[in-house]
Order: sequence, then structure tokens, then C-alpha cells
Amino acid sequence: MSRPARSRIAVLSRKRSLYSTARLLEAIRKHGHRPIVLDTLKCTMLLGPDGPKMHYRGAEVSNLLVAIPRIGASITGYGVKVANHFVAMGVPVLNDPPAITRSRDKLRALQLLAAAGIGVPPTVMAHDGTHVQRLVEQVGGLPAIVKLLRGTQGVGVMLATTLDEVKGIVSTFYELGQEILIQQFIAESRGRDVRALVVGDKVVGAMRRKARKGEFRANIHRGGEGKPIRLSEEFASTAVKAAQVVGLEVAGVDMLEGKHGPLVMELNSSPGFEGLERATGKDIAGAIIEHAVRYAAAFRGRPEL
Repeated sequence: MSRPARSRIAVLSRKRSLYSTARLLEAIRKHGHRPIVLDTLKCTMLLGPDGPKMHYRGAEVSNLLVAIPRIGASITGYGVKVANHFVAMGVPVLNDPPAITRSRDKLRALQLLAAAGIGVPPTVMAHDGTHVQRLVEQVGGLPAIVKLLRGTQGVGVMLATTLDEVKGIVSTFYELGQEILIQQFIAESRGRDVRALVVGDKVVGAMRRKARKGEFRANIHRGGEGKPIRLSEEFASTAVKAAQVVGLEVAGVDMLEGKHGPLVMELNSSPGFEGLERATGKDIAGAIIEHAVRYAAAFRGRPEL
């Protein structure tokens, strides 16, 4: 007996060979559903009298249970448009497109977190970079972190130890038309952070990442090493609350271990989980697919707005 077409789950990804994409496909099959990979940039959105439709390589895409976007930072604009188009077609998308947009804007995410009472590193942003010394003083002085507003995997994050370094970095970014944040350097967390992966209302895996020698960024993509940890209730509840405040159903929440508790640095709406699965031995992909199916059921049970 063949499965109903509604059991098809789409993963929006540039490459099916990427670890997280491949693991999601494996988990979809394991849970009795049919996977389909759609290269986000090859999706064509159509609007007309018959309503919104999606085409992929010339064929119409229909009968999807849920779509799971794995949208890289470099294609956020088009990727969010594709995700919004699926929502317009009545297809639930995990994560919701507006939440993806909020998470990709580091300042907007921090604004929401701070307003909700969640600890964040002291941060400043200004359009005018002529008063760099004042900006640095507002985050506690040197050394200071300078980061791109829309960076990922540690790219565009620099540690400045002198005022001249800050001025040089800020000037270069402004000349390139890039927006930047200046943050306090949390000395007690130097070269170390915590990555918690939130699915729904719980943390399904966590690890402490330690930077390689000579590097202050603990990202796995930058050579950092991850070791599994059991989060305290304070850190676990902070991670879940942070994801909920931004509106993410699935999120990689990066936190620093500050003197007075967790400080949320940023949230990733398409978190890679290769390092986390290998460090913890947990089936992260399976947890995401199980939640995606529950989310789809709840989505279709919602009353019309």
C-alpha cells in the first residue's frame, strides 16, 4: 500500500550532501515519510488567478506535509521569499519565515531578547562611526568585540585590543557598506561558549565549544572542539526562552558563561548539528523531524485568520 502524497517532507537546501541535510533525509525516511530536496535558488514562485504556486525545475511542487528550510546566510533574502511563498500556499514551514528574518539580524534578535529580560552581552550600534571611543566605553572598554550585523559561523567577528584597531575595523566595514555591532568582551568566557539546540520547548542537545589555540572564536567551523554537557536549569530555560522570544521552533542558541549567568550571543535558525550529534551521540535529526510533523498537524488545525 503506497503512502499518501501528503507524507512528503521538503528540505530546502543547496546540497543534499551536506551533513545536516543528509541526516534530515535519513530521519524523514526512518519516520515513514518521503523526503524531497529543493535547491532554494532553483525554486520559481508563481502568482495568478489560481493562487500561489511553486515550480521546481519546471514541475509544480504540491502535496507537501511540511517544508524545512536550511537557508544559508548568503541567500537569506531569496530563501525567506521562497519560505513565505510556501506559507501562502498553505504549507507549514519550520522555521516560520519572519522568525528566520529576525534571527538573521543580530541587533533585532538582541533587542527582542533584552526586552524580554534575557541576558545579552553589552552591545552598541551607531550609524555614525566617528565617536568610536565613546562607543567602546559604552560596552565597558577594551578589549572589545566588533562583529558584522549579518555574519555566520564566526565570519566577520573580530577582537580588538586597542582603540586604533577598533577604528580601523569600523572604518573598513563602513566603507564597504557593512553594518557592525560593538560588544563587550566577556573575559571569563574567552575562547569558550555553549551551543544549545532547541527543538520546540526543550533542549535536545548541548555542548561546550572550546576554541583552538590562538583563536578566541569557539565555532566548530573555525576549528573549535565540542564536548557534550548537561545544561543547568538556568542555561536550558534561557535557551528555550530565547528561541521562543525570537519565534524559532528549531534554533541553535549560542551562549556565553558570564559571571552572573548565561548571556545569549545569537540564534541560528538553520543550525548545523554535525558536531553536536557526534559529541552527544543523540539523534538530533530525528527530534527535528518528529517536531516538524507535530508542527504541521498543529498548523493545519489552526482556524483561518
